Amino acid sequence: MRDTSSNFRVAREDLARFMQAVLKAAGADQVSASAVTRALITASRMGIDSHGLRLLPHYLQALKGGRINGAPEMQFHQRLAATGFLDADDGLGHLAGYTAMEHAMAMAETVGMGAVAVGNSSHFGAAGCYALAAAERGYLGMAFCNSDPFVLLHEGAKPFHGTNPIAFAAPVAGESPYLLDMATSSVPWNRVQQYGAIGRELPDQVAADAAGQVSRVPGEVAALLPLGGSGFGFKGAGLGGMVEVLSSMLSGMQHGFKLLPMGGPDMSTPRGVGHFFLVMKPDAFVDSGTFAHGMAEYLADLRAQPAAPNAQVMAPGDREWRCQAQRDAEGIPLDSANQIAYAEIAEQYQIAPLSRLV
Repeated sequence: MRDTSSNFRVAREDLARFMQAVLKAAGADQVSASAVTRALITASRMGIDSHGLRLLPHYLQALKGGRINGAPEMQFHQRLAATGFLDADDGLGHLAGYTAMEHAMAMAETVGMGAVAVGNSSHFGAAGCYALAAAERGYLGMAFCNSDPFVLLHEGAKPFHGTNPIAFAAPVAGESPYLLDMATSSVPWNRVQQYGAIGRELPDQVAADAAGQVSRVPGEVAALLPLGGSGFGFKGAGLGGMVEVLSSMLSGMQHGFKLLPMGGPDMSTPRGVGHFFLVMKPDAFVDSGTFAHGMAEYLADLRAQPAAPNAQVMAPGDREWRCQAQRDAEGIPLDSANQIAYAEIAEQYQIAPLSRLV
C-alpha cells in the first residue's frame, strides 16, 4: 500500500517536466506533448481539476492502444477569407485546438473574424484553454466540442448528448481575461469520476442512475442531467444541441451519440471527435480602445454589485485567476488517487517522479 498525503503539491515546472517526458515516452511527438502539457497545466492551475492533470493517464492509455496518433500530420484547408477546416489526423485534441486557434487568429487579424471547424480529432481537455489562447493575444475567442453520450435529453431516460462544452474568453486591459468555460450538462462527466475517486457525494440535480432517476452516488451514476436539472433541463439540452451542430455538422463528423466511448474498452479505433473555434478582433467592430473601455466599465459595475450574505459577486474567470495565483505560489495539489496514478506512471515509463513541495 502506497503512502499518500492529503497535502501533496507540486510545482508547475516539475509537473510540466513530468508530462512532457512521459507523453514523449508514450509515443507523442514534441508539439503534441507540449500542447497536452500546456492545456492540462492551464486547467490545473485554474482549479479545473476535472480537466487537469488527472486526465494524463487516459491520454497515455489512448496513445498506447493506438486510438490517438501521437505524431499527426494535421492539414488546414482555408475555405473562405474567414473560414477553414482542420483535419487533425486522429491526433491529440489539444494540439488540434491550439493549431485551429492559431489559424483562426491569423484570419481574424486580416479580416476581423476567423472560424475553424476541426474533424478527426480526440478529447481536448478544457475548452476554456483555447478561448483563453485568443484572449491572451487581444482577441475574443470561443471554443466548442462534441463528445460521446453522457447527458440525458430533457425528460429523457437515456444519454444522448455529450457534455458539449461552451467556452468564451475576452481580453481585459491590464487584467486577466474574462473567461467562461461551462459544460451544457450540470457538471462534466470527469467530475463524477473525480468525486468517485475521493469518495465524495455529488450535488443534487446533476446526475442520474440507469433508470433516469436523480442520484448523488457516483457509483450509481449512468448519465448526467442537462444544465437546469430535471425541472429546466430543456435549456441545457438545447445548448448541447447547438454545440453539436457547430462541432459535428460543420466538421463533417458523426454526432456525439454515435461516437465510441471515451473510456473504452476500444482504445484502438479513432473516435472522430469534432471541434469548432471562433475568433473575433475587437477593433474590427468598434474604434480602437472602445471595447477595452467598455469591458473595464462593465466589469467594475458587475463586481460592485451587492452580494448575498457571506458571498461575493464575481465575473466569470475571477475564481479561476484567484486559484491560479494561489497554486502558482503554493503548488498544484494531487489528491490521493492521482498521487498513486502518477507514481505508477513514473515507474512504468522510468521517469523521475514528481517532487513534493515542502
